Amino acid sequence: MSGLVIGLIVLGVLALIVFGWVIGIYNKLVRVRQHLKDSWSGVDVELKRRYDLIPNLVNAVKGYASHESETLENVIAARNQAASNHGSPASQARDEGVLVGALKQLAVVVEQYPDLKADSQFMNLQEELSETENRIASSRRLYNGNVREMNTTVETFPSVIIAGMFNFEKAEYFEIEDATVREAPKVEF
Repeated sequence: MSGLVIGLIVLGVLALIVFGWVIGIYNKLVRVRQHLKDSWSGVDVELKRRYDLIPNLVNAVKGYASHESETLENVIAARNQAASNHGSPASQARDEGVLVGALKQLAVVVEQYPDLKADSQFMNLQEELSETENRIASSRRLYNGNVREMNTTVETFPSVIIAGMFNFEKAEYFEIEDATVREAPKVEF
C-alpha cells in the first residue's frame, strides 16, 4: 500500500512540474505576442506621422513647382495607398516601398528649385520628415526584434509543442524588398 501512495505522490509531483512548465511557456508566448503587438503599434504611429507630413510637403512644393503635377500626384497616391493599408507587415512594406520611391522622385523635382530649398517652411517640413524617417527605422528595428523573438520561441523545442497546442504562429517581418528602397529618402534638398 505504501508503494502505491509513494507512486501516486511521485506522479502528482511530476504532473505539477509538467503543468508548471506548460504554464510558463504559454505565458512567455503571450508576453512575446503582446510585445509584438505593442511594437507594431509604434511602427504604425510613426507611419501615420509620415502620412500626415507628406501633404504639407507636397503643398509646399506645389507653390514652386506646380507644373510637376504628375510627380506630386504620384506622391499623394502612394501616401494614400500606404495610409489605407492595414494588412500584413509584408503588404504594408510593399506600399511603403512605393511611397519611398515617390518621395525620391519628389526630391529630384525639388533639386530644380533653389528658392524652394531655401524656404523656411519647406526646410522645417524636411527636418520633420527626416526625424520621422529615423523614428520609423527605430520602430521597425524594435518590431523586427520582437518578430525574431516570437519566431524563435514558436519554433524552438520545447516551446514549439505549446505553441502548436495553443495556435501561436510565426510573425512576419516588416521588410522592404527593393534594396534601393531600403535607404531612407534623402530629404536634404
